[in-house]
Amino acid sequence: MVDAGERREALKVVYEQASGCTRCPQLAATRHSVVFGAGNANADLMFVGEAPGKNEDLQGRPFVGAAGKLLGELLEGIGLTRDDVFICNTLKCRPPQNRDPLPQELDNCQDYLFRQLELIEPKVVCTLGNFATKLLRGDPTSITKLRGREEIRTIGPRTIRLYPILHPAAALYTRALLDTLREDFARLPDLLALDAPPQPEPPEETAAIPEPELAAEADADADAAPAESGTADPDEPPPQLGLF
Repeated sequence: MVDAGERREALKVVYEQASGCTRCPQLAATRHSVVFGAGNANADLMFVGEAPGKNEDLQGRPFVGAAGKLLGELLEGIGLTRDDVFICNTLKCRPPQNRDPLPQELDNCQDYLFRQLELIEPKVVCTLGNFATKLLRGDPTSITKLRGREEIRTIGPRTIRLYPILHPAAALYTRALLDTLREDFARLPDLLALDAPPQPEPPEETAAIPEPELAAEADADADAAPAESGTADPDEPPPQLGLF
């Protein structure tokens, strides 16, 4: 269990790294801000959406438009507020013209999301819509077949209770889906009351022992190799602060 203060400081480090990220050149060139996430760093419930939109990009906060307003109303319906949960997206930058995230962009950004999962330690992760659900499940099954059905999955370093539901924006376009969203939200208090899933054991680090007959050759190669200068290559990227 991570201390609350340490968790916030660690999240700030990840935020600072994401703020300077250029893994996706087009997104880095067109964004106004990196939308890292917002809410309670000690939350038991995390929401993961698709990508920031125009308003989110301008304000640097997730879900600040009409879909965000509806998300807040749905939370109030189960006795929660945005301050009780953590909200983020699969992408931390807005795709131009709100196009769909590209597979390479999702791959480039998933380390930030996995680090958020690891630090916040939520009991339940609620994926909003297709992209978040497919990414975290590693499976192309449509949200319409999965919504409202929780499952235990290991996502990166963390085992969580995954709960896919429709994106609030879907109910803005098709008002008949609002009742479906309310129905799925109504199950969240019961899911949060369950114990957190057991976490995987960390892998043991073991040093490789050279074969006896190869040890002499390895020593000879080491003696013959030129010594390193100890001067850093100016073109080498800086270390990533042990985040990944």
